[in-house]
Amino acid sequence: MATLQVPLRGHAGGAPTTKAVILVGGPSRGTRFRPLSLDLPKPLFEVAGHSIIDHCFSAITKIPEIQEVFIIGYYDETVFRDFIKDAARDHPHITIKYLREYQALGTAGGLYHFRDAILKGRPDRFFVLNADVCCSFPLQSMLRLFEEKDAEAVILGTRVPDEAATNFGCIVSDAHSKRVLHYVEKPESRISNLINCGVYLFATETIFPSIRSAMKRRADRPRLVSYPSSDALDSYHVPRSGDEEEKTEVIRLEQDILSDLADNRQFFVLETKDFWRQIKTAGSAVPANALYLMKAWQSQSEELAKPSANILPPVFIHPTATVDPTAKLGPNVSIGPRVTIGAGVRIKEAIVLEDVEVRHDACILYSIIGWSSRIGAWARVEGTPTPVREHSTSVVKNGVKVQSITILGKECSVGDEVRVQNCVCLPFKDLRRDVANEVIM
Repeated sequence: MATLQVPLRGHAGGAPTTKAVILVGGPSRGTRFRPLSLDLPKPLFEVAGHSIIDHCFSAITKIPEIQEVFIIGYYDETVFRDFIKDAARDHPHITIKYLREYQALGTAGGLYHFRDAILKGRPDRFFVLNADVCCSFPLQSMLRLFEEKDAEAVILGTRVPDEAATNFGCIVSDAHSKRVLHYVEKPESRISNLINCGVYLFATETIFPSIRSAMKRRADRPRLVSYPSSDALDSYHVPRSGDEEEKTEVIRLEQDILSDLADNRQFFVLETKDFWRQIKTAGSAVPANALYLMKAWQSQSEELAKPSANILPPVFIHPTATVDPTAKLGPNVSIGPRVTIGAGVRIKEAIVLEDVEVRHDACILYSIIGWSSRIGAWARVEGTPTPVREHSTSVVKNGVKVQSITILGKECSVGDEVRVQNCVCLPFKDLRRDVANEVIM
């Protein structure tokens, strides 16, 4: 078995070096993002005028000492080619590479599999960002806490309502020192309403041995013990050049690593008071869009449309879109490339994707309109309002749980004067009658 080489912390005579990793998963994940992920990988879906992964990358670029970024996932190499090319052009001082897993290895397994690439150049620490997270990414504050505490790991945390907490990884911490005392992934009963945001900063000398220990524990455990997950988690082999074959399994930071770090490591939590939410379901893209637009508005971004009688900020309109001056847009609206919006249209809390046509006097509320779709005159496409910081995107209608956000897949058509409410519509459907609370196959 090959020995694991990790750098000593701190370089003689030099500042600590930092890298970053963005975890993007792969095509067999993101099924809850359908029908939007049928036509586009979720990390490339645009909210507030930028792809989900671009929001992560933009935060990383604000840390000047980061000069190397890895994207780890098991999408085909071609998926992120254009994104990487554009990112390299805009940030020539940063090297950005895609590292493809041959199959799902888990959030920790992927890091461990590509440890040679991450450890090259002997970095002291590295950020790990889950791509399906929407937040302000306070990476500089995490770095400051890491240095103040001489930490081995820092996790970003946030408070959620007690009833929502058990849907996430829960953190018990010392309020004064910020040290993590206990971590449980999706506990059966409430232990804390401080939850894991899916953003980490790890010391390289600590995290890889921790993953290695977890892999050894898993290998030593009797195979009769089942793993608490619906995923296929059979053993497989990871051949590595120059090594013996290593028997390993899916290893996750959340289930397998973080609780151990809490037990005996310098593990701290930075609690963010700013916005945060996951982008898991397709409907969750609408509140994420609102949060990112509000952030852009607060920072006076030049990308946003100027407020007027018919533009209620924040609103993003792509420069190639055509919007009739009598149409009323906002708040929290993103209009994609080459969209055509007719006279008297009303759009609020919505994402309208590229090449959509919205005919006169139509109304779109709490919805996502898929690529190249057509919305007829006087048509109404709407969801149900939910608080932007609510972590659920479903509501109960007539005793049945339905999407609070209406989603039309690619190339859907809604007829004149047709009303579509709280529906998920798969691509290429032609809706000629009123429909509510349905999944339209």
